[in-house]
Amino acid sequence: MIEQRKLGPVVGLGTYGTFDDDADTATRVLGAALDSGATLVDSSPMYGGAEQSLAAALAGRRDAAVVATKIWTPDVDEGRAQYARQQRWFGRVEIEQVHNLVAWREHLAWLERERDEGRIDRLGVTHYDANAFEELETALRTGHFDTVQVPLNPRERECERRILPLAEELGIAVIVMRPLGGKVRGAWLRGSLLRRDPGPRALEPLRPFGVETWPQALLAWALSDPRVDVVIPATSRPERARTNVAVGSPPWLGDDERALVSRLAGAA
Repeated sequence: MIEQRKLGPVVGLGTYGTFDDDADTATRVLGAALDSGATLVDSSPMYGGAEQSLAAALAGRRDAAVVATKIWTPDVDEGRAQYARQQRWFGRVEIEQVHNLVAWREHLAWLERERDEGRIDRLGVTHYDANAFEELETALRTGHFDTVQVPLNPRERECERRILPLAEELGIAVIVMRPLGGKVRGAWLRGSLLRRDPGPRALEPLRPFGVETWPQALLAWALSDPRVDVVIPATSRPERARTNVAVGSPPWLGDDERALVSRLAGAA
């Protein structure tokens, strides 16, 4: 294991669809997450006003958070402009990611300079679609990226075949998007697996692992893969942020428990 790799394992916080132009919600949810032990929070220019809402929510608490955000544009000048706004809002960016591989080769040189000069801690790359994993592998094999963000849940496991083994080989930290589900018959549906809540009795074997709810079971399922560093569920509810973060520590699920969660999710 390469020491630089590890970010967790931990439950972080996503901001897609929850923080857009809503600083009040962002402040309440982020506060609950940080108070419960979360550190990493993920955003992007793609998420409307989420970055600016996150910046407002971080007022007085910036040192408690690891900000992972993104560059999302095919234009290098616009990428630099996005980054300049992030620097104003956050002061620095701990993890800067190229969102969905957009112009990753073009952005890499200037982002590496920012990292080398100490204004960025780590560079990452992301993609939501398994059809792009071949290109994602190409990016990772350059040796220039420190993190990778991909979807992983009991119904979306394509990254287990190639991306997770490669990340382990190269010492690249793995951030998991969509841990609560997102793809139904090929269509995007955020948090889709939450609709399959099996109820308390079915979750009884997971209680020794600190799992009390179905969302917790799904988060624990992903975090129990030793190649995963962080999961980033999004929520607009402070109480959900607290219960999510509660499963970000051992004991981890074993093979039998993970198989149970997969069956309950309709994936096995």
